Amino acid sequence: MTSVSPRLSDKTVGVIGSGSDEHDDLARELGELLASLGVNLLTGGGGGVMTSVSRAYTYAPRARGICIGIIPCRNESERSIPKDGYPNAFVELPIYTHLPFSGERGEDDLSRNHINILTCAAIVALPGSFGTAAEISLALRYAKPLIAFSRDPRLTAALPPAVPRATAIAEVEKFLLGMLAR
Repeated sequence: MTSVSPRLSDKTVGVIGSGSDEHDDLARELGELLASLGVNLLTGGGGGVMTSVSRAYTYAPRARGICIGIIPCRNESERSIPKDGYPNAFVELPIYTHLPFSGERGEDDLSRNHINILTCAAIVALPGSFGTAAEISLALRYAKPLIAFSRDPRLTAALPPAVPRATAIAEVEKFLLGMLAR
């Protein structure tokens, strides 16, 4: 893996994927890679892939970077309260929103997914379902650099053809170095 580069230290990479399945083998490698690159990690701050990649990132040696979570909240009595399970224990900088929607409503104007995608210099998609599909759709809409990462091609087969795929962490690293050096 590449050592920390000052040119990358101000970049943020978003990781999207399942909110319930950690896909720990993929997420661990990815979190460690992102830490070694010295970039910031941004997730939706919840469970599943978000927890797994955040855990790997925060436990890995790093000279720069912070683990950011964009937190969905529900509104009660004029107060925004984080949804249950948010933020996960590894988020170092939680950004609380007034935005309650995700999953099947992930493209809605009241979804934090817009912030997740627009804030990132590049996005890595791990296997997921409705919420991940919504974020991929937003990444394509906003023309954000995106790559899907899974060793099992069946887990990315339903993605739009425009989404590049990687089956090895070295491919993800090459993609990120190319996108983040811009």
